[in-house]
Amino acid sequence: MSVETPRRIVLLRHAKADWPDVADHDRPLADRGRADAPVAGRKLAATGIAFDLALCSTAARTRETWKLAVAELPQRPKTVYEDRLYEASLGEAIALLNEVPDEVRNLLVIGHNPVTHALADALAGEAEGDTLGRMNRSGFPTAAFAVLTFDGTWKSVEHGVATLADFWTPRG
Repeated sequence: MSVETPRRIVLLRHAKADWPDVADHDRPLADRGRADAPVAGRKLAATGIAFDLALCSTAARTRETWKLAVAELPQRPKTVYEDRLYEASLGEAIALLNEVPDEVRNLLVIGHNPVTHALADALAGEAEGDTLGRMNRSGFPTAAFAVLTFDGTWKSVEHGVATLADFWTPRG
């Protein structure tokens, strides 16, 4: 795949989690999250993006979100459960993107806030329509996703390299 190949990064925040008396990493989805995750999956399917790879945090709520969302996709991409996505800083998240193999054209990342919102905001040097304003006003709620496009290699991903092409929220 050439350096000029357009690529997409879709950042999906996990669906609404419950707050039982368990470690944060082990928190499951709340009823609302179990309802929103398949809706997010259907909206992801409606984008028409064929994902080559999904990177999913190892936290219970992200794994459960992914299980419910991927069932709505026409094709299941290769999935890597990535412990470094849990509590990742912005720099750590960008470093993970820089490790993606160049044969991957369309990447889905299932993670957490605040880094999901921070990553979308940092990568978006441009935005289509009012997507950036809508994303920043919403605060990137649970089960929301941002679609970013860029040209180049994964190693070239850095601040401002992408265009925010779409932003969707389950309650928007």
